[in-house]
Amino acid sequence: MTNSDDNPHPEQTAGTAHSASAAADAAAADATVDGSDDIGIDPHRAMQCAILEAALPHAAFDGWTREVLAQAAFDAGLNEADADLAFPGGPVEAVLLHAELADEDMADEMATLDLDEMRTRDKIAIAVRVRLEAEISNREAIRKGLRLLADPRHVADGARSLSKTVDTIWRLAGDQSTDFNFYTKRGLLAGVYSATLVYWLQDNSEDQHKTWEFLTKRIGEVLRVGQATGGLAKFADRLPNPFRLCGNGRRRWREGPVHD
Repeated sequence: MTNSDDNPHPEQTAGTAHSASAAADAAAADATVDGSDDIGIDPHRAMQCAILEAALPHAAFDGWTREVLAQAAFDAGLNEADADLAFPGGPVEAVLLHAELADEDMADEMATLDLDEMRTRDKIAIAVRVRLEAEISNREAIRKGLRLLADPRHVADGARSLSKTVDTIWRLAGDQSTDFNFYTKRGLLAGVYSATLVYWLQDNSEDQHKTWEFLTKRIGEVLRVGQATGGLAKFADRLPNPFRLCGNGRRRWREGPVHD
């Protein structure tokens, strides 16, 4: 791996700018091929995505470190210094971006479905399954990311990321509440999603079918508890914290709705 500090030549700086621009151009080309609108693509976000994609295999083995991001930048055809430009907040910023992109992919996939006739619990279960199945090849990188978020310095970041995920899932399920139910629903789903995520990370069953069974049961419990709000705190306390416990696949959920 080339060390930029050992080669302080002016042309290297130019190479950095050129490589970052090339990454942005490549991302724009990919968007065009996929049929999406590439107008207004942010070069900085394109560089982040290029480095993040290259970092995932490394992070699965070595964890989320600055060295991993530097190597990923090199693998993506960028200069190592671009890793700090892309993620000035360090590796945790890359982990949070990965979660954000997973939320966006989940929303895009759910938009292709006819959700009108589905029960709310089915919409929620399918959204969670869509999100996790898309990341099956990144399970180890996600496990390492949760360990990083368990660091006291990053717990608040992890909580905000989880909050965004469960809010996205509820919105996809059609929830428009703005009263106290808004917080109750999201608090319960945060527990369900966290428990399912931890289970999924350890599930070696075929097609992770045990995870989907676990998810269905947890959703059923939440709906029952939701009818008796006095048990809410007790139930939430029983659910695992993924940040505490945890020191690009294909989606196969189209088999049908989740049943009781």
